[in-house]
Amino acid sequence: MTNKILFKGFTLIDGSGEAPIENAYLLVEDKKIVKVGNGEFGLSTEGMEVVDLRGKFMMPGLINSHVHITMDPDPDPVGSMIHDSEAKITLRGVANLKKHLYSGTTFFRDLGGPKGIDLDLRDAVNSGLIEGAQFLASGKVVTMTGGHGWFFGREADGVDETRKAAREELKAGADVIKIMATGGVMTKGVQPGSPQLSMEEMRSAVEEAQKAGKKTASHAQGTVGIKNAILAGIDSIEHGIFLDDETIQLMIDKGTYLVPTLVAPYFISSNGVAAGIPKFIVDKSDYVMKFHNDSFTKAYKAGVKIAMGTDSGTPFNIHGGAPHELKLMVKCGMTPTEAIVASTKGSADLLDILADYGTLEEGKFADLLVLNENPLENLDTLFDIGSIYKLGRKVK
Repeated sequence: MTNKILFKGFTLIDGSGEAPIENAYLLVEDKKIVKVGNGEFGLSTEGMEVVDLRGKFMMPGLINSHVHITMDPDPDPVGSMIHDSEAKITLRGVANLKKHLYSGTTFFRDLGGPKGIDLDLRDAVNSGLIEGAQFLASGKVVTMTGGHGWFFGREADGVDETRKAAREELKAGADVIKIMATGGVMTKGVQPGSPQLSMEEMRSAVEEAQKAGKKTASHAQGTVGIKNAILAGIDSIEHGIFLDDETIQLMIDKGTYLVPTLVAPYFISSNGVAAGIPKFIVDKSDYVMKFHNDSFTKAYKAGVKIAMGTDSGTPFNIHGGAPHELKLMVKCGMTPTEAIVASTKGSADLLDILADYGTLEEGKFADLLVLNENPLENLDTLFDIGSIYKLGRKVK
């Protein structure tokens, strides 16, 4: 039996960036949106569940482009991951999946986890075995020996090895290949600004992903490493902490997305050593904070394509905390409309799921949020969502 839900009387913020539509209606049949309009519905509502949302606001579910679903945001998540059993890591991932979904993130991209656990969790969600937001998974990250993220990565050195590493992850079922271009904050003994895998090494991995019809993402914080990743053909730069004008123009020319993850260093530096975060992590975070926000603002103002991502799972960077990232993007110059578009349509475009998700249009899946206030005027309403629907089913 077909399940039909008619939502009516609300203000629609459809994720496209266009002006909100007042007194809107939206008809869902099973998992998909079949009709959107405003004013009176004008057809028989027999056999439908009618949901009157007068005074409410509706927008697409949030899409988070950078998550680590198997990491918990405790003071030292890397230490926990290294010592925990596979069973405990898996159970942690199951719990974190619900946290995203129940806080309004209905789709995300996982960018690094150990032992293929993220791939199994993805399949479990898709099959209905467990509840959670749908997601794309990268499996193990491709990193140089001892490079950033080695603890959940596939270490590879040289063009042939990085090509083979990418092929291994594709064979395992990865949706996206994550490649480490530079050092980072969370790995001991490496520096965020230091290049790691070379352009040639990254290019071989990118080529394998492209042959399989998959996209690539690069952890890239230092300027040289970012340029290397862009020239290697990467689809998105994750973090992009040290961006100069030349690099920004290169991203525009190549159509490369920036996923800024502004909240990741923000929560590390805000909580600090006193909260139990290892000193080497805090020291590096304090240093990059001086440049991160400025780089994002310059890139955004220049016209670089932006997708929202949080790096959830880093210290005190909670699963389901995406609204914090939107607020920081606005603080750094975006309008609320632009931040919402980056968190819905922009992320869907980057993840290559825009045909089905990211905006509330006829023919797309019904992933939607019902809000008590207008998020364009108060983003804090995203912390207290009225109702959440995933694939046309109410989950909250």
